[in-house]
Amino acid sequence: MGQAYRLPADMNSWAAKIRAGDSRALARAVTGVENRDPRALEVLRELAPHAGHARIVGITGAPGAGKSTLVDAMAAAIRKQGKTVGIIAVDPTSPLTGGSILGDRIRMQRHHGDPGVFIRSMATRGASGGVAHATENLARLMDAAGKDYVLIETVGVGQSEVKIAGLARVTVVVLAPGMGDDVQALKAGLMEIADVFVVNKADLPGAERAESEVRTALRLGPQGRPEPPILRTVATEGAGIEELIEAVSAVAGHARPKPARKRQTRIDHLGIAVDKIDDALGLYENLGLRAAHRETVEAEKVNVAMLPAGDSRIELLEAASPDSPISRFLAKRGPGLHHVALRVPDLAAAVERLRASGARLLHEPRRGAGGHLYVFVHPASAGGVLMELIEESES
Repeated sequence: MGQAYRLPADMNSWAAKIRAGDSRALARAVTGVENRDPRALEVLRELAPHAGHARIVGITGAPGAGKSTLVDAMAAAIRKQGKTVGIIAVDPTSPLTGGSILGDRIRMQRHHGDPGVFIRSMATRGASGGVAHATENLARLMDAAGKDYVLIETVGVGQSEVKIAGLARVTVVVLAPGMGDDVQALKAGLMEIADVFVVNKADLPGAERAESEVRTALRLGPQGRPEPPILRTVATEGAGIEELIEAVSAVAGHARPKPARKRQTRIDHLGIAVDKIDDALGLYENLGLRAAHRETVEAEKVNVAMLPAGDSRIELLEAASPDSPISRFLAKRGPGLHHVALRVPDLAAAVERLRASGARLLHEPRRGAGGHLYVFVHPASAGGVLMELIEESES
């Protein structure tokens, strides 16, 4: 079984270390947030009041436009200004490990050892739209850690990458000479979300034509919005990068706040009762799932192992004592699905609606691991399956 990473037990101390610039503490928090470890999410909540300082910039566009090289050059220019930067490089998911392929981080090795640059590659884990589900939380974490800029580089899958516009304060769409057909294909998606356009590789033939095609596509699109600036860069030489950062800063100073993300009910995890967690883990590891967090929940007398699975999790439950509810469940039904957990936007409202409908709740909402509120709904009211409702939070 793979060794789960160890995290500080003192939340306040952990958050303080991150605010003080401890890169190792930040790296552990990033891993925890990506794996939805309750302790890391609690640290994120503690740090939330310190967020809002960073300029969060999305770098998107079609493959081959040189996004990684552009981000690398932007980071170098930002550091010359004496400012700090966090980079989130969203890579395709590796078919072998389930993690990120790490191509972007390899291309940014010149920043290794610079404490003012924090780079994190993360896998999409099946998420569409060019970004992973945890990207927003990671950006908030780096913001709260005191980074002046957070650069988010998307996978590069074309028109479907519009989700980055909802995360970033400024969205930069990167194109390159010779992409005329791509410009036309993208105008219904990326062309409409750009705050800044960049024609990268501008030293190649066709740069002027590419810029002209962008302007034509913009004129054919929705009217009534200011025309985004179109800049030319040669990222490999650093040409045009300072002008790009100036344009990003100018747009950020006038950008409207992004609309709040609409929260919806979704599956948080599936709880599966097992005789021994260590014995059960083998199957899941063969499927590419690994325990990111293990703990004992004393109130429930249960040992828990959390296995991230895309935007949800598998929660393996092992009895911690003979009088544990899990012991009784195993004695009656044997190993199997114990409960389904749903994350709801407003737990109090959900509870009120359930009670009005006559649903049977097993207890009043109470605090669980990581500080979240939860309540269990009796199987008799949930189609024969024990249902857990968890309060949605900003993290």
